[in-house]
Amino acid sequence: MLPLLQGVRIIEVGAVVLGPYAGQILADLGAEVIKVEALEGDIARHAHPAGPGGGALFLNNNRNKRMLAIDLKKPEGKAALDRLIGTADVLFHNMRVDAAERLGLGFDAVAAINPGIIHCAAIGFGQRGLYRDRPAFDDIIQAASGLAGLEAATGADPRFVPTVLADKVAALHAVYGIMAALVARANGRRGAIKVEVPMFEALAAFLLNEHLAGATFAVDGEPGYPRILSPNRRPFRTANGWIAVLPYTDRQWRSFLSEVGRDDVIAQPWFADPRERPAHIDTLYAIVAESLPARTTAAWLDALSARDIPCSRVPDLPGLLDDPHLAEIGFFDVPSGYPDGIRRTLPQPVLFDGVAPLPDVAPRALGADSRAILREAGLDEGEIDTLIDSGVVGAA
Repeated sequence: MLPLLQGVRIIEVGAVVLGPYAGQILADLGAEVIKVEALEGDIARHAHPAGPGGGALFLNNNRNKRMLAIDLKKPEGKAALDRLIGTADVLFHNMRVDAAERLGLGFDAVAAINPGIIHCAAIGFGQRGLYRDRPAFDDIIQAASGLAGLEAATGADPRFVPTVLADKVAALHAVYGIMAALVARANGRRGAIKVEVPMFEALAAFLLNEHLAGATFAVDGEPGYPRILSPNRRPFRTANGWIAVLPYTDRQWRSFLSEVGRDDVIAQPWFADPRERPAHIDTLYAIVAESLPARTTAAWLDALSARDIPCSRVPDLPGLLDDPHLAEIGFFDVPSGYPDGIRRTLPQPVLFDGVAPLPDVAPRALGADSRAILREAGLDEGEIDTLIDSGVVGAA
């Protein structure tokens, strides 16, 4: 944990990946993040595989947070949360808009309680467009944004990227949206600030960054970045495995072709013309593909690295766990205080020189901090006891 956002109180009403991932990043940077859960808890707490402390998905997205379990469908529960909202700098949720409105967590309702709050909603589709009321999960957004269909441009069937990319991209947008609003407020911006993070628009913008291409200049221009969409842009087989190779600059292509004995290609007029070479990218990738089976992966890594040509082995997931670079930097080290039986955790990857880190706090039990949080929100012990005894608040 890094003490960069100390003094900022964020209420996270989030579940599964999008909300919790964004909340964890902010907590890793030192904000006080209060995770608000229903009495049964975030479903990720119980997702397979599970071990000490809960499900792996929960453990990897909820460190450094305080935990409040409360039934917001009960008037007493919502009233208690309203007291907490009055003390907060940010309220962040990743619920559907209608669900948030029913719980009194829409912008207008929250701003009425705390006129200076930052309200961030990570939702499926932007509220100004036709899709505003559609339900959304990661697969749906991958499809709607065009990401799944990119495979078709390479000659394959459409398919999903095998990670919850839409959730995590939206989470990162939420983090920078919240931090920009915090900076604006620190610079004197008055009043509540509404931040909307639509997954669909976020992933579409992310995808089209390079693929808008020719459509940038003409209404009927052709989208798609040719090198990226080449069906031959892929990991290549070696004599005993797979390798990724990307000669990119003129020097790197010349060096690679010299290594594989293809000076004849270097002599081609189109090769020397940077405007013509992209049109022959499939020819160049084909040469890479036909050359690499002649040597082992290790031999190619040595030869290409000696020529300063970008290259990498292609590990599977178990192989990534044994990566020597990650081992050297302690990427998977388990901080002290985590439950016995947890063998790996994931770090905050952004480093800040000159900032002394604080110890990380393992994801806590459901309702572990309920009593203390409500006390800080101004409820007295009798009120808190009543909420717990009546089953409105859960306290570990």
